[in-house]
Amino acid sequence: MTDLAPSLALPDTVPARMVNEFAYCPRLAYLEWVQGDFEDNADTAEGRYRHRVVDRDNGALPKAEAWEGERIHARSVWLSAPEEHLTARIDLVEAEGAQVTPVDYKRGAAPDHLPEGAWEADRVQLCAQGLVLRANGYRCPGGVIYYTESKTRVPVAFDAALIARTRELVQGLRALGASGRIPPPLEDSPKCPRCSLVGICLPDETRLLMAEEAQAGEDEDRVRRLMPARDDALPMYVQEQGARVSKSGESLEVWLKDKRLGESRLFETSQVALFGSVQVSTQALSEAMDRGIPVLFFSMGGWFKGLAHGMAHKNVELRLAQYRAAHDPAQSLKFAAAWIAAKIRNGRTLLMRNHPDPPSTIINSLKHLAHQAGRVESPASLLGVEALAAKQYFSLFNGMLKSTAGQDPSGEEWSFDFHGRNRRPPRDPVNALLSYGYALLVKDLTVTALAVGFDPFLGFYHQPRYGRPSLALDMMEEFRPLIADSVALTVINNGILTPADFIRRGPACTLTPEGRKKYLRAYESRLDTLITHPIFGYRISYRRVLEVQVRLLGRALAGEIPEYPAFVTR
Repeated sequence: MTDLAPSLALPDTVPARMVNEFAYCPRLAYLEWVQGDFEDNADTAEGRYRHRVVDRDNGALPKAEAWEGERIHARSVWLSAPEEHLTARIDLVEAEGAQVTPVDYKRGAAPDHLPEGAWEADRVQLCAQGLVLRANGYRCPGGVIYYTESKTRVPVAFDAALIARTRELVQGLRALGASGRIPPPLEDSPKCPRCSLVGICLPDETRLLMAEEAQAGEDEDRVRRLMPARDDALPMYVQEQGARVSKSGESLEVWLKDKRLGESRLFETSQVALFGSVQVSTQALSEAMDRGIPVLFFSMGGWFKGLAHGMAHKNVELRLAQYRAAHDPAQSLKFAAAWIAAKIRNGRTLLMRNHPDPPSTIINSLKHLAHQAGRVESPASLLGVEALAAKQYFSLFNGMLKSTAGQDPSGEEWSFDFHGRNRRPPRDPVNALLSYGYALLVKDLTVTALAVGFDPFLGFYHQPRYGRPSLALDMMEEFRPLIADSVALTVINNGILTPADFIRRGPACTLTPEGRKKYLRAYESRLDTLITHPIFGYRISYRRVLEVQVRLLGRALAGEIPEYPAFVTR
């Protein structure tokens, strides 16, 4: 078998900012520098705002040998020092007489309780900038850290001890990157709640799962919910045929001819889903790519056709681990078995909650099949277990429906009855709802997998096929009953959809445009529902759960945690 694990080629120079991150938290530096992960929070956004003046490139410093000692204020100066293995973009360089002084801007207030007047991480970053300036021929005995909140200038001398510490950290960071091993998360650190990468790092969750004996619900009080329970950014759905999506300032607008149908502010938009004959302008598409907002394309009937997004996630390390696992039959089967066992357990729970009188024989059989799924020895055996469990589950699905009779638009009498799963095309309203829900769920997991850094087209259970997001289909399994099936039950049993919301064309049955709008509202409401995580004990939305589970898959592939913890509701 071809070796799919070449060593990652790291740059010869380390950004001075990464020296700061490494001093603050080695795991944070690894996530940002090696794996290319980054996510904004209020602190990073404010810091970028406060840097807006110094980030404007006002030109470079004159060469040291040609400098006549005139007074200089140079902003956003970028220099490198290969001999120090450093590169730096310096906020401001003040030069007067025979020496230069780097000035580094930091949000927040100066730590008056420290004798040095500045945090160590900030001082070593500034010292790294000084080493770069020295390597380029400038005389640089010290620098200044400017804390914007307290408007305090803190002078920092580049003495032997600080220089030695800075070089030690540079070598440590380079060695860490070359090792290919992510450091463990900090334990109960007060640094974690303010870190913008806390939802990527998952420090408490990873530490809990690193212990092989960790069980569902065990030690819940040790797991802090450090990420927001809900995501402020939401999907934008456009299904009005002939509509166009354009950019206007900080918003995306939807127009039909000369009529403005609506808008969505860019920072509140997580994805743009276009159904059928909907156009998107080049300006809107380009802005979406720049901001990491995927644009998804569906057929009029809801078939997920593909998506457009910006440059792929930079985490090559994660994709290499994914490719290795996909080429390892034993590891692939391990992940597949976890997903199918969770799907069966969650389906069994849905039946017990919603069926008025589920037969104990089938409930017990599903429990046995879930256990059996975790012990199979081949993909063929797992397929057999899944097929038998699906047959038993769907044999009781009709019992969870409150049959609502009515007339479709053609005047034909019918009701919401379910007599088995069918698709391509679905031939009755219930199957139309299930297929539509699964398509939306695949869409959301494809977007999440891309955002985390996976290749969504290479799975472990579903075999690769042209244009099929196999990994998204894999990870959808455990959520089918909890999200898609649950939404179908909700819209039928609560009378949200009626027979008038469906169209029959030959053997096929599909939702009307108005019916799709109603369903999408119910689907998004389900994703926004807060639930208690069965392992970690905190409450987050299903939308957040999807992201957490995809990131935990990455942790399992990297070997940080012993196995993937499937999501099984209580």
